[in-house]
Amino acid sequence: MVLGKRLADVGYRVFSGSMMVLTVYAGYLCAHRGYRYMQRQKELKLAAETQSEETLKD
Repeated sequence: MVLGKRLADVGYRVFSGSMMVLTVYAGYLCAHRGYRYMQRQKELKLAAETQSEETLKD
C-alpha cells in the first residue's frame, strides 16, 4: 500500500516536471518564431524601400 502511494507520488512529480519542461520549451519556440517573424518583416520592408528607390532613379 505504501509502495503504491510512493510510486504514484513519484509518477506525478515526474509527469509534472516533464510538463513544466515542455511548457518552457514551447514558450522558447514561440518567442523564437515571433523574433524570426519580426526580422523577416524588417527585411521585407527594407527590400521594398530599396526597390522603390531604384525605381525612382530609373
